Amino acid sequence: MPANVVVRDLWKRYGDVAAVQGVSFTVEAGEIFGLLGPNGAGKTSTIECLVGLRDPDGGEIEIDGLHAQRQMRAVKERIGVALQTTALQDKITPREALHLFGGFYQHPIPAAELLVRFGLEEKADARFETLSGGQRQRLALALAFVNRPAVVVLDEPTTGLDPQSRRELHAHILQLKRDGCTVLLSTHQLEEAGQLCDRVAIIDHGRIVATGSPHELMARAGGLQTLTLVAVPPLPAASLAGLPGVASVEPAGSAVQLRSRDVAATLTGLAALLREQGSEIVDLQVRRASLEDVFLETTRAPKKPAA
Repeated sequence: MPANVVVRDLWKRYGDVAAVQGVSFTVEAGEIFGLLGPNGAGKTSTIECLVGLRDPDGGEIEIDGLHAQRQMRAVKERIGVALQTTALQDKITPREALHLFGGFYQHPIPAAELLVRFGLEEKADARFETLSGGQRQRLALALAFVNRPAVVVLDEPTTGLDPQSRRELHAHILQLKRDGCTVLLSTHQLEEAGQLCDRVAIIDHGRIVATGSPHELMARAGGLQTLTLVAVPPLPAASLAGLPGVASVEPAGSAVQLRSRDVAATLTGLAALLREQGSEIVDLQVRRASLEDVFLETTRAPKKPAA
């Protein structure tokens, strides 16, 4: 399917600081694409350039076949945006807000339909200042969807929400995809990205450092698996590092973590080492590489400053 969002060599500077440094990625039609990165990595600056809140210093952006820098008015008819926080007048109600925002577009979805869709019927006439965090975020999604967008951009939409509100918002995001929308989701919550996204790009220090589906990125972690071991008495780190298949050994509180390329060989060697040292296993856990492992690995090294 053709890409609904194309970003080519995007740059954004604030004085001497290059917040976005040559970022490129595509978002295919009908997929949920995650933009991941630590705080200050350049996610929000990228999003703001994409939706027209900031002018990029270089590069090109296409949205639904339109050149964003030259056709932003037309682009705004085709995108919906929900930023980290939604600021509305304290006294406005969800019904009034949806009518107001709908008036900016040629073919808006009726407010009554959106109130039902996003579970806001009971709060339709409540003042904005009385809404909970989860209700405000559902209203933000409803406002983002009022113009029947082809592309929905969400910048860390679940920040600060309790687990129940986060789960409800996840369900709405997945429904957007089922309805045929393309979703660009910026988040620093790795579990959220793994649950929702078809593909992700990890951004660090303004650069894309990895792109792929969550499963592809985890597979690229060298096939390493992590063994978390608690033994009494503890085993020498040098001996653990010498076990077959072990790539690294790191302390983890009272435990030790071994990254292994061949878990079966490592466990065989570990059994022999335990007998040799007279130690016993108190706890042993084995897990495959996670998206968090990939994230930490790709964002760990210091990056060179922009030229």
